[in-house]
Amino acid sequence: MRTGSGRGARRRAADRVVITQGSVRHAAQSTVAGHWLVRGKDGRLTAYARAGGGLLRWTETRPGGPDWTGPELIPVPDLTHLSVSQGADTYVHFVGRREVRKGDGPPAVDIVHAIQYQTGRPVTEWRSLGNPHKDREKAARFGVPVAAVSASGRVHVLVRNAGRGLMLRREGPTGKWEAWEDLKGSGVQDGLAAVAHASGRIEVLAGGGQDAMWWRQADADGTFRQEPNIALRVTPGTAAALETAPDRATYYWADQGTGQLVAHRPGGWLIPLGGAPAAEPPALLRAALDGYDCTVLALRGLDGQIALAVCGTENEQAGLWWSPTGEHSVGAPALALDAHGRVVLATVAQDGALHIARQTGGQGLSLAPSVRV
Repeated sequence: MRTGSGRGARRRAADRVVITQGSVRHAAQSTVAGHWLVRGKDGRLTAYARAGGGLLRWTETRPGGPDWTGPELIPVPDLTHLSVSQGADTYVHFVGRREVRKGDGPPAVDIVHAIQYQTGRPVTEWRSLGNPHKDREKAARFGVPVAAVSASGRVHVLVRNAGRGLMLRREGPTGKWEAWEDLKGSGVQDGLAAVAHASGRIEVLAGGGQDAMWWRQADADGTFRQEPNIALRVTPGTAAALETAPDRATYYWADQGTGQLVAHRPGGWLIPLGGAPAAEPPALLRAALDGYDCTVLALRGLDGQIALAVCGTENEQAGLWWSPTGEHSVGAPALALDAHGRVVLATVAQDGALHIARQTGGQGLSLAPSVRV
């Protein structure tokens, strides 16, 4: 499958600078975790990033672009981490780790959650989900949350606890949040990879000191069961997951021994993919290319440059080739399909601006030069 970035082509689109909130132009400091480029029910894309004091948001003015509004600052003080996920209903969920200093001693740490129901509409108030640890010292060691949204719309928040086990808090059938639940585990690292299947089941992979740990639901919105550990070592913070067949996920991460990206389906072999990602997960997307079901991968290399690769879905063993895009980013890239079914690559440049590159016509995957939003 041919991939390309169009980086040698002349940039025909002029840079556009959007001024928001008076004369202040907000610059992103980093990308956020999770799927930070999403498509809403109306077909418009929205991108999110972190800035001092909160969350930045850019929104397409019409489905398929090319014009955007933003960046708009959504104030969220005291966050140390922020992750984005989207449900089948297209609602966008934000989960963050908040850390507030109160005099001497460890900070007060809790998990917060907010929702954006429609493209371009306001984000709800940030609601605290608390912290299962009552002891302040332990509470300060509570980990980095990730969220997965089941097909019914129920949000599941997963976090490493102070004892390095896995905790779950989720919405009940009526929308009321249930209590924190201890899913056990040992040596759990931050950087959880969770995936919500179309069936409604959720599964999650966590790296550990020696093995990877794996939990999954037998039924939609059901109880999580811990499966036998997988004797593979995950570089912390590099794991990502994608549903690649009905109720089956493929996990991708950087191998601790080689630093190279690998693919794995529990019960199968480890598949080396090459590439050397920075300490972040790759962006993953299923897309139809030349009539084939393909998986598109994008990663930020150790030099900050973004590279793309494509393979037939669940056919990584046939080989894939990494294509440098010439784009650099301050964090992990994001991938999405726009309203016209084109692959879109989003990055955040060193100056804090959002850059968007879209798929062009022709065979394989070729991207036009990126446009600064």
